[in-house]
Amino acid sequence: MRLENKVAVITGAGAGFGEGMALRFAEEGAKIVVSDINEEAAQKVAAAINAKGGKAIADITDVTSASQVNAMAENAVSSFGSLDILVNNAGMPQRNAPMLETDEETFQKIYDVNVKSIFLTSKAIVPIMLEQGSGNIINIASTAALSPRPGLVWYNSSKGAVLTMTKSMAIELAPQQVRVNALCPVIALTQMAIEFMGGEDTPEIREKFQASIPIGRMNTPLDLANAALWLASDEASFITGVALEVDGGRCI
Repeated sequence: MRLENKVAVITGAGAGFGEGMALRFAEEGAKIVVSDINEEAAQKVAAAINAKGGKAIADITDVTSASQVNAMAENAVSSFGSLDILVNNAGMPQRNAPMLETDEETFQKIYDVNVKSIFLTSKAIVPIMLEQGSGNIINIASTAALSPRPGLVWYNSSKGAVLTMTKSMAIELAPQQVRVNALCPVIALTQMAIEFMGGEDTPEIREKFQASIPIGRMNTPLDLANAALWLASDEASFITGVALEVDGGRCI
């Protein structure tokens, strides 16, 4: 049990990559705070974990709200007694389109969910980790930050910010034994995928995306969950500030 007795907060855990990480972490003994803005989705994932003998609570949080993020951190500690792992997974996609067609409201939402949320969770949770003398933060970035596709300029740049934040946090928090890393997944058949495809999911569009991935398939939640599990475990105790590509060779 690689995460036995660890407490993990996973944002955006009601579906897709977040759900995959929540289920996989629970299998390895972690107590999970299933955080999502969608109450029904969060409850469903928490119930699935508890039904298998794990320990999980559903937490309904808008990660762009400081008060709600603070409440999420308090909920984790009051429910489980500590907070060891934070996975900043909640994300906002961009509809694939020319850069000048994105309106200001959409741009702001992308940055609020993808970038500001990490600022807010850090303000709420890093002090808890510093008081404990240890902690582990995993930020979900994207191959979009490393090898950007056209039509996703503002999403690409938001994930670039996530990578810089990750490395900056890692170097500042390393002396206090708080590790910070990022994962860079490629496209997967999650709720975001259709937006990245331009709003339409067809075999032809899927083939276009898959053709850019040398291994020849899209990402899966389990692919990312296994990589996150390693970073969250003591096996990666000397790893901080990395951006691990989980992309089937897309960024080579």
